[in-house]
Amino acid sequence: MRLSGKDALPIAGKLFSSPKGKKLNESESHTLTHGFIANPHTGARIDEVLVTVMKAPKTYTKEDIVEINCHGGILPVRKVLELVLKNGARLAEPGEFTKRAFLNGRIDLSQAEAVIDLIRAKTEESGRVALEQLSGGLSEKITGLRDRLLSVCAHIEAYIDFPEEEIEPASMESILNEVRDIEKSLLALSKSFEEGRFFREGLKVAIVGRPNVGKSSLLNALLKRDRAIVTEIAGTTRDILEEYLNINGLPTRIMDTAGIRETHEMAEKEGVIRSLRAIDDADLVIGIIDGTCSLKNEDMAVLEKIRGKEAIIAINKSDLPTQGNLESTLRPYSEYILKISAKTEAGLDMLKEKILDVSLKKNQKSEARGFFDESAGVIVTNIRHKVAIDNAVNALNNAASALTASLPLEVVAVEMRDALDRLGEIVGSVTTEDILNRIFSEFCIGK
Repeated sequence: MRLSGKDALPIAGKLFSSPKGKKLNESESHTLTHGFIANPHTGARIDEVLVTVMKAPKTYTKEDIVEINCHGGILPVRKVLELVLKNGARLAEPGEFTKRAFLNGRIDLSQAEAVIDLIRAKTEESGRVALEQLSGGLSEKITGLRDRLLSVCAHIEAYIDFPEEEIEPASMESILNEVRDIEKSLLALSKSFEEGRFFREGLKVAIVGRPNVGKSSLLNALLKRDRAIVTEIAGTTRDILEEYLNINGLPTRIMDTAGIRETHEMAEKEGVIRSLRAIDDADLVIGIIDGTCSLKNEDMAVLEKIRGKEAIIAINKSDLPTQGNLESTLRPYSEYILKISAKTEAGLDMLKEKILDVSLKKNQKSEARGFFDESAGVIVTNIRHKVAIDNAVNALNNAASALTASLPLEVVAVEMRDALDRLGEIVGSVTTEDILNRIFSEFCIGK
């Protein structure tokens, strides 16, 4: 249980008693003290505890912090919480400890957002990316570019303040080059989002096909456990089942969908509608075909739905005699076709590799340790950051165009200031209460 604020020590001190008579307010910072939490009015002991005292400013929130380590049962924790609240504390709001760390200047806004990314990380690689941002990687990059931009703004506004001093052609060229160079760096950050967002949100992969081709069996085989119900009865799956899978560090959200076919049964019909919606929403689609029989009209309907999308066609039941001409028939619907067996798990490693290759086929970075080397640099994983960067790029492009067209420097200054503000939104030097509320509402209590 964590308390933070100027009253954290006094409140905890009322409730804590040490067998050796030690007082919490006399404890050195960052030390652990054994004792008991007791009702200050009756003296009745609630629990035996270890209490950590951390004094400002060297704490998570830069305020005094007290952490009470109770026994793990619900009753002692609830009783201690009740006592703490009765003696002057209040329940923390979602993300309030991290919000206080931001407001007190210990971390910036992008680092605060990285906390929730780290909590939600599904793989080591996604955790590494979040930790890089929490360590200030993105902040340093944005702050560095913002400082360069601020220097350019100072030059521009100096010429505005002293109009009798005309900008020499060489100085104008230097300013324009610097603006273009900053814009180029921001564009590179923006482009990293399409790859980086997979680490934050996970790659959405939909398994689709007509009933009884092995969609649920494939999900179970990929997860190596019985997550979906598998029967011989067509239409068993009525709703979308979702699970996360780690593919070489990429958090992958696998969705098993209802079999796509014409049906008048209301529950199954709704399942088909959701399956079609999943095709549109997915980053990648795996179309399952039963390799033991010729293509049916329902197969063709599924293939038409995935035509033109990022899709892999998996010919299932390769452990049984299969149709010989399927691959040539399927070629117009996807360039990625492979044979698998959900029953024997043959071809599943190749399927995972293909998911990775298709999803990141435009990524030229090293795959030696996953998606990005340690040296691959900062990437953007948050849509809020990407929007701010894109807006800054647009403002810088307008500023460069204004300089090239010899428009009044006031026009250039307005665009440059807009770019500065957009970058400031990322690290929190420019923000609003609405932005803060939206960000920290995603946190759990106690973070």
